Amino acid sequence: MSSTLFRTKKVEQSILDTEEPEHALKKSLSALDLTVFGVGVIIGTGIFVLTGTVAKNNAGPATALAFVVAGVACALAALCYAEFASTVPVAGSAYTFSYASLGELPAWIIGWDLVLEFALGTAVVAVGWSGYIQSLMDNAGWVMPAALGSREGAGTFGFDILAAALVLVLTGILVVGMKLSARITSVVVAIKVTVVLVVIIAGAFLIKADNYDPFIPKAQPVEAGASLDSPLIQLMFGWAPSNFGVMGIFTAASVVFFAFIGFDVVATAAEETKNPQRDMPRGILGSLVICTTLYVLVSIVVTGMQHYSQLSVDAPLADAFKATGHPWYAGFISFGAAVGLTTVCMILLLGQTRVFFAMSRDGLLPRFFSRVHPRFRTPHRPTILLGVIIAVLAGFTPLTELAALVNIGTLFAFVVVAIGVIILRKSRPDLPRAFRTPWVPVIPILSVCASLWLMINLPAETWVRFAIWMAAGFVVYFLYGRSHSRLGRHEETTVQEAEKGEPGSSA
Repeated sequence: MSSTLFRTKKVEQSILDTEEPEHALKKSLSALDLTVFGVGVIIGTGIFVLTGTVAKNNAGPATALAFVVAGVACALAALCYAEFASTVPVAGSAYTFSYASLGELPAWIIGWDLVLEFALGTAVVAVGWSGYIQSLMDNAGWVMPAALGSREGAGTFGFDILAAALVLVLTGILVVGMKLSARITSVVVAIKVTVVLVVIIAGAFLIKADNYDPFIPKAQPVEAGASLDSPLIQLMFGWAPSNFGVMGIFTAASVVFFAFIGFDVVATAAEETKNPQRDMPRGILGSLVICTTLYVLVSIVVTGMQHYSQLSVDAPLADAFKATGHPWYAGFISFGAAVGLTTVCMILLLGQTRVFFAMSRDGLLPRFFSRVHPRFRTPHRPTILLGVIIAVLAGFTPLTELAALVNIGTLFAFVVVAIGVIILRKSRPDLPRAFRTPWVPVIPILSVCASLWLMINLPAETWVRFAIWMAAGFVVYFLYGRSHSRLGRHEETTVQEAEKGEPGSSA
C-alpha cells in the first residue's frame, strides 16, 4: 500500500498529458506576461497596510530590513520554483512538482492545500476590494445599502454584492482566455505600479531625517504568555517574540510575509507559456525582485515622512500624507489599492483553477473538470464552478480569522517544493534543466528552514484549522482519489498485461 501512496508520475508522462487535444491548454504567455502576473498578484493590500503595522509594533524604521528578510526567504523558495517550473512545465505548480518527486499522496496533500489557499485568498481580497470601492463611493456621495455592500451591520441576510460580482466578472474573463487576462492585468498593474512610484517619489521630498532616529528602536521583550500570536515559539524556545530590536525585525518579517504571497502562482501558468524553460524563471524571479525593491522603498519613505510611533495601522501611507499636509494623496492611494486588488483576485483565481484542472486530469478529482473549452482552450468547467463557490464565499462568510490560512498554505507549499528539488536531483539527474537552483542542497534546505521559521510564528488557531482541512483531504483521497488515479490504473493495466505475457507489456 505504501508503494502506491508514494508512486511518482514521470515528468515525461506529465508533459505528454498536456498534448492530449481535449486536455491541452493554449500557449500564449511570454516572460513579460508572467512578470506582470507576478507583480499583479504580489502588490496588494500588504504594501498599503502592513508597513504601518510592523513599523509601529515591531521594527520601527527598520521595517525596510524586515521586507528584505522576508524577500530573501521568498527568493530561496523562488529559486526552487524556477527550477521545477522550467523542468516540469505543466499546470498545477507545487502539486505537479510533488507528483514528480515525492509521490501521489504528498502531491494530493499539497494540491488540496493549494485549493484552500487560493480560494480563501481570492475571497479575502475580493472583500478587501469591496471595502475600498465602498470608501471611494462614500467620498463621491454614493452610499451602498448596508445589506448589499458589507456584512458589517448588514444583519442575517447581508450579502457583499460587490465582492461577489468582482469574482464572477473575473471568472468570465478567465474563461474567455489567458491572453485577454494578461492584457487586462498589464493595464491594471501599470496603474498600480504608477501609484506606488508616485508615493515613493512624492514622499521622498517629505522625509525628515529625525524620523529615522533610532533606526532600530530599543528592544522591548513581550512578556511570556502575554500574547498568543506566536505560541509555538513560546512553547518550543521558552520566549516570546520581541517588539523592536534585532529580533523585532525577524518578528516583523513573519508579518510582512503576507505582502509577498503570490509569486508562486506564476508557476501555475507554466503550461500556458510559449517558452516555459526560459520564461518561467524570468517571470518568477523578476516579479519578486521588482516587488521587493518597491516594498523596501515604500517602507523607507513612509517611516521617513512620519515617526514610526505615530503611523496609522489601517492606512499608513494615506495618513502619512495627511499628516504632512497633503490629503489629496490619500484618495489617490485608495484608488490605486482598489484597482490593484482586481489583479490580485484574478490571478489567485487563475492559480486555483489550474491546480484543480491538473488534479482532475490526473484522475484525483472527477475527470469531467479536465476538458478544456473547444474555442478558448481554457479549463472553463473548474473555472466556473470555483468562481461561483468563491463568489458565494466572499458574499456571505466572515473571512478575517481564516485569512492566516492563506499564509500557512503558501509556506507549506514552499517546504514541499524545496524538498522536491533535492529528491528529483537525485532520482532524475538525467532530466534537462533549463534553470538549475544554485548550491543544491544548501539553498533548498535554507528555504525549508526559513519557511518553517515563519510558520511557527503563526497563531495556534491557524494550525488547528489547517490540520482540520488536511484531515478532510485525506478522507477525500482515500474515498475517491486513490481509486480513480490515472497513474494507478495505468500501473494496474501494465501489471495485468505483464501477467498475460502480452507484447509490449514491459513499456
